[in-house]
Amino acid sequence: MGLAKRIIPCLDVKDGETVKGINFVGLRSAGDPVELGKAYSDAGADELVFLDITASFEGRKTFTDMVTKVASQLSIPFTVGGGINELSDVERMLYAGADKVSINSAALRRPQLIEEIATQFGSQVCVVAIDARFDPDNWHCYLKGGRERTERGLFEWAHEAQERGAGEILFTSMDHDGVKEGYANDALARLSADLDIPIIASGGAGKKEHFRDAFNLGHADAALAASVFHFGEIPIPELKNYLKEEGINVRL
Repeated sequence: MGLAKRIIPCLDVKDGETVKGINFVGLRSAGDPVELGKAYSDAGADELVFLDITASFEGRKTFTDMVTKVASQLSIPFTVGGGINELSDVERMLYAGADKVSINSAALRRPQLIEEIATQFGSQVCVVAIDARFDPDNWHCYLKGGRERTERGLFEWAHEAQERGAGEILFTSMDHDGVKEGYANDALARLSADLDIPIIASGGAGKKEHFRDAFNLGHADAALAASVFHFGEIPIPELKNYLKEEGINVRL
């Protein structure tokens, strides 16, 4: 059956609270990150992702104390991103309790950072997050939490990230983010076919069938979601039981 598919709640954190928007804007509060993290760990989530979503835009470091508090409540792997620009940032996050770091804007600006993290800490620590939008000419990568377009294409950048030592790709379709109409399965399928490392699907979960499709149509290795979990629309145990019934290998 291969490796079990992973279900990953995501805490987008701003000013110490979990928030959620649509297409990266219109943020509303979703609760305390420490409480949510513990609840997800207890509910059977496979991993947790914590993104300090304005760190890169505001040019500051990820909120280390909050990371430590969340990590202390978890019994599952923990990935932290936001404002990670150099090896000392990675070291600080790992020391605070993260198992992996997610880099996005910093990797696009200076791709060598991927190699540095992989060499110093191992590829398994380095998750390269890609925020991309399907513009009229093709998929383009965006910086600073989706605020700034680059000329990098999704597929060639993902391939370069793999070659430089990324352990996973976390792909968020900005067009699908928060809309709850399903993941970008065509792009996911192409990424999965092109690359040898795991692909995490992000952006678009609205119902249980969307997770199934991300795995069956998009061939994703993991599916990440936020609002459907934060606002109690899809309980994780219920989702995993559904996926199991659909023939998808998940850990119950």
